[in-house]
Amino acid sequence: MSNTQRRRRGFSLIELLIVITIILIIITIAVPKYQKIQMFSRETAAVAALKTIHQTEVQYLSQYGRYAASLAELGPPASGADTASAAGLIDNTLASGEKGGYKFTVTGTPGGYIILAVPINYGSSGSRTFYSDHTMVIRENSGPEPATATSPEMK
Repeated sequence: MSNTQRRRRGFSLIELLIVITIILIIITIAVPKYQKIQMFSRETAAVAALKTIHQTEVQYLSQYGRYAASLAELGPPASGADTASAAGLIDNTLASGEKGGYKFTVTGTPGGYIILAVPINYGSSGSRTFYSDHTMVIRENSGPEPATATSPEMK
């Protein structure tokens, strides 16, 4: 074997560095987009959870004659049959108040309820906060401040 044939068996250091550089450039472009897609999916899941809470509030109203004043009232009982204090209408995860990177709270009001959904880590788990009440209109705020009854309707 001659010297030229021996040298052509592998990649040179320069070729390997170029390939690694290209891979790093692709990663720096792809990772932020991936994180935005994840955040958007968490926000979409939060809106779906709000709709689930609305549906279960209507079911709770038909069973117990009033709206539930907390997520615990909508959640499963620790043991035994469903009651007004634990109706078993939503799963344990949502009843705990945290699901999919969002913190949910339900507060009873005279004749209704208010639901708030706030990202646990603003900027990474979500960039929008949500508000809704017994009117079932979902409102959003594109900032860290919690959405309110005067926030714009979700589009």
